[in-house]
Amino acid sequence: MKSNRIPENSTEASCKVTDSVCLPNTVLPRVVVVGGGFAGLALVEGLKNREVQVVLIDQNNFHQFQPLFYQVATSGLEPDSIVFPYRKQFKGYENVSFRLAEVTRIEPSSNTVFTDKGKLTYDYLVLATGTKTNFFGMEEVERNSLGMKDIRDSLNIRHMMLQNLEQAAITCDNEERDALTNFVIVGGGPAGVEMAGALAEFCKYILPKDYPEYPNTIMNIYLIEATDELLVSMSDKASTKTLQYLKNLNVKVLLNEAVSGYDGDVVHIKSGKKIRAKNLIWTAGVTGQIPKGIEQKHIVKGNRLKTDSYLKVNGMDNVFAIGDIAGVITDETPKGYPQVAQAAIQQGRHLAKVLLNTMLSKPSKPFTYRDKGSLATVGKRKAVADLGKLHFGGYTAWLLWSVVHLLSISGFRNKFLVGFNWAISYFTYEKSNRVIIRNFKRDAYIKNQLKYSSNNELEKDVNPKKSSIDA
Repeated sequence: MKSNRIPENSTEASCKVTDSVCLPNTVLPRVVVVGGGFAGLALVEGLKNREVQVVLIDQNNFHQFQPLFYQVATSGLEPDSIVFPYRKQFKGYENVSFRLAEVTRIEPSSNTVFTDKGKLTYDYLVLATGTKTNFFGMEEVERNSLGMKDIRDSLNIRHMMLQNLEQAAITCDNEERDALTNFVIVGGGPAGVEMAGALAEFCKYILPKDYPEYPNTIMNIYLIEATDELLVSMSDKASTKTLQYLKNLNVKVLLNEAVSGYDGDVVHIKSGKKIRAKNLIWTAGVTGQIPKGIEQKHIVKGNRLKTDSYLKVNGMDNVFAIGDIAGVITDETPKGYPQVAQAAIQQGRHLAKVLLNTMLSKPSKPFTYRDKGSLATVGKRKAVADLGKLHFGGYTAWLLWSVVHLLSISGFRNKFLVGFNWAISYFTYEKSNRVIIRNFKRDAYIKNQLKYSSNNELEKDVNPKKSSIDA
């Protein structure tokens, strides 16, 4: 369907310097999408070159392939292998505009989105803002540990790890060396399990070659999980296999244990145990990122937006939510759908149909999630898979995991780079990206975290009704 959109380089476009975000003039209804994750991209794909103007707003100019963050963190891949520029992605999408901006608040009463670069109006607003790391109110842990929800987090983890290993080679203090080479991962979900497996293989195959001055046994990896099993969202068979794989890699798995504090040097566990470690990676939970302007009555457990079966935020006529931020609460799904990529993609595709039908006054079908199965890898040739009634592990599961993830990456170049790196690693166990491009400065990181926390406290003081409902 041909678009009536005026080209962005046209002199008729509204490009005066004002407090508004410059957008092409159009007579078409405007859909503003906030967030370019899996859900947002699937929605844009479904609306491309249709009779609608689509505006994607994101604080980054690239899409991030989150399932492979851990490989960047452990020097297996370079960051540009798993990120893809939106503008390149939207080449040939005649009705789509991208704007690099951070949404500061929305005003549903006037159909307006406010950003740090200006404001814009919408006919339909879609929130696909995703989640951030949830530290469950433990501010000290948040300041001193690293999450893994952004490509920058992955690079921080990489540089922290390499710098601490280099410092361990320098120091003559045995206790300090132990702390520098101890790694604690909190959270036994897919991200934590995959990170632990990758670190264990780094310890087994890379450490002896790069640091012959001390044995690889000096690097201890701890995986802490608060429940009695790993991968709680997968089958018992997958959980049992994963535990065995990690033990074979010498990962110290602590089940039924929870972290109560971390000062950057000592990890405190609720049972009373203590672990000296300069490296703590937090993958234990997430919470929704909701822009200001959404009333509390629309927010449910996990800081998610409550939607109906058509992905429309309850009580709001033209505001929708998809992906991890969407809490599709029904009698059949009292806790909502799982916060995974395949659910986000399916919601984005479905909402595209809903919006087009709405504009044409046609009825739509309610969203139903089709679970295609779950996969998690625990290192080379070791993975687990739940595909319907099939539950298996080992090489076949790992091969399937590799193919699925490779095909899901955006862009031929990125697919080639990742596949090439995997091929080299498969035959040689080599990780060629062990370079410290920029120093990770913990003091500066903590300062930024404190500044962020202070801004949040200021926001609460200004708007005392605002609160967060976390899982």
